[in-house]
Amino acid sequence: MAKHSLWQDEYWLLLMQLYLKKPEGVKPLYSRSMVELGMELHIPPQFLYEQMFKLRQLDTPRMERLWEKYGNSPNKLAKGVRMLRQMKGFNTADHFYQGVETVESWELDFKPLPEDKTIKPVMLLMILDLYFRLTPNTMVVETPEIQELSKLIKLKPAEIVKIMDIYQICDPYLNRSEIMLTPLMVPCQKMWQRFGNDSPEKLYALAAQMKEYFK
Repeated sequence: MAKHSLWQDEYWLLLMQLYLKKPEGVKPLYSRSMVELGMELHIPPQFLYEQMFKLRQLDTPRMERLWEKYGNSPNKLAKGVRMLRQMKGFNTADHFYQGVETVESWELDFKPLPEDKTIKPVMLLMILDLYFRLTPNTMVVETPEIQELSKLIKLKPAEIVKIMDIYQICDPYLNRSEIMLTPLMVPCQKMWQRFGNDSPEKLYALAAQMKEYFK
């Protein structure tokens, strides 16, 4: 992956602090901490994930100096991170990113829906993945898989079943023609357009990675 337009060398401190957070090491791609740092910097987790691998390699003079200065000095590292975050306008889109184009497409998946603040698109993604692994008559609150997903994403089983009902309307193979009046119809339709006609295996692989966000 090429260098991201918003990446600055000072951000190595933020990545190092995250890397050293127990359990020490490269954090999962969609761990909550990786996603939150990405949203703070407006840089996709995929890029930060690759940068974190570079951080551990110690194959450049820059990385060697960074580890020599901060690797065994958590207080010094914390101070450096604190100073970075206290920079004027840091993490404030109206100032820090003024005149810089930011693309929020991936970030929107982790922000509450305007239609329902209790739900994020990433939750709709997880529900769609399970939808493809169930049959309509098992899309009920008693189904163990729905109970398990409910605990993971912190959404009531009845809400998950409701969203699966919407997906059944989106599903062209079911030929359901009824209209459901719900503000979640449009967000569910958008999620179906993104993944519903693609390979279920791709969605399953992505959902497996996304589980880390909810842990």
